[in-house]
Amino acid sequence: MSIFRRSRFAELVRRQLDLFAEDEAQLLIEADEAERAYDAAEREAAEEAYGDFQLVLDAAAERLIELRETYAATLEADLALEYEAAFDREAAKRLPRIRGRL
Repeated sequence: MSIFRRSRFAELVRRQLDLFAEDEAQLLIEADEAERAYDAAEREAAEEAYGDFQLVLDAAAERLIELRETYAATLEADLALEYEAAFDREAAKRLPRIRGRL
């Protein structure tokens, strides 16, 4: 794959993730708060706090997947795969806690 093909969707994905960060700012704040609560939890409460943190991350990942799949559906199959890979790479860089959920 050429350098051009790898970066074909870079600007689009950056803009989509910028909008996601704006639109889902409260959810991202919740993720930060849930992570802090887990980190601060006493042993007895740690499992529940971790579960709460995971639920917030799952919700964020679901919204990212919805965003990715909605746009990918407008593309031909080979372009959709390329776009999805570009989206997943950039999302993993910008939102590392969600990596592996996309």
